[in-house]
Amino acid sequence: MLVLAVACTSENSSDGGDEQADSCAYLVHYQDRVYRDVANVEFTADEKLGSATLPPCDDTGDQKDAEQAGETTTAYRVNGISPDVAVAVGDSPDDAVLVAAYSGSELPSEVQKLMNRS
Repeated sequence: MLVLAVACTSENSSDGGDEQADSCAYLVHYQDRVYRDVANVEFTADEKLGSATLPPCDDTGDQKDAEQAGETTTAYRVNGISPDVAVAVGDSPDDAVLVAAYSGSELPSEVQKLMNRS
């Protein structure tokens, strides 16, 4: 199965006042690691690994939003990459999105290699 990841971005907006609202970044929690989405990379999603969690978006600062449980999704192995580095998440391997465990702002070299092939 070949899947192309879709971009999710963070944007800042301002109404001219002192407050800024950030849209939520696409984050995934899987086995005590946090992964962020990676756009425009061709990859193959393989075997089902288990459950992953998409944390709730708290872009309003509302305490109720922050206390909500996250959404559960399925994590899949990405062909040729350790799950410690990247997984694919979604309802099925066909619609899964690639997410990677960044080191600071650095994309893991294994994922960068996938991007260079795309």
